[in-house]
Amino acid sequence: MTSSYSSGACGRHRSTARPNAIRELAAGSLDLEIVEIGDLPLYNEDLDANVPGAWARFRERVGKADAVMFVTPEYNRSVPGLLKNAIDVGSRPYGKSVFSGKPAAIVSVTPGPLGAFGANHHLRQSLVFLDMPALQQPEAYLSNAGKLFDDSGKLTDESTRGFLTKYVQAFAAWIEKHHASKLRGAMNRAIMASQLGGSGVIPADGG
Repeated sequence: MTSSYSSGACGRHRSTARPNAIRELAAGSLDLEIVEIGDLPLYNEDLDANVPGAWARFRERVGKADAVMFVTPEYNRSVPGLLKNAIDVGSRPYGKSVFSGKPAAIVSVTPGPLGAFGANHHLRQSLVFLDMPALQQPEAYLSNAGKLFDDSGKLTDESTRGFLTKYVQAFAAWIEKHHASKLRGAMNRAIMASQLGGSGVIPADGG
């Protein structure tokens, strides 16, 4: 399927090779843009009075996206500090989160055998609070990553290429479904406002 929706991929700082591989597979399904997180100063609420340029750029890029795909390794059964910091930067100041309401997907990657399962599910806890409806199925856990990519970072494993292509297509469908639901909700609110004469108040006698 072809979608006009855009998605930002928050990738790891050490290498953009794996997010790049997913972006290539997304062509035709999503306009996927990689958003670098390695240059973000650590979140400190005091700095919101004079926002660092890197924060402002990050918030603007994520804010313009229709959805967000998180690509992450696992550190100590959780996400790396860089990704947690990016989430903190994007979700503040309170009430002005650039993540709120955006559909999300998670791809966890590890050289080990467990698919970075801990990071994937720990991140899902944060997405609940961020009000980001996360794609539930399929799930994406990439194990033994050293065998899936060549030295240049190109994804060479055909089985994984096939899986990720289907995963991106599922995410595109999830985004479209979510935005269609929001549109229906907006139409319903508009119809209700019209029925109420624009007042937004239902008369007590129903008349």
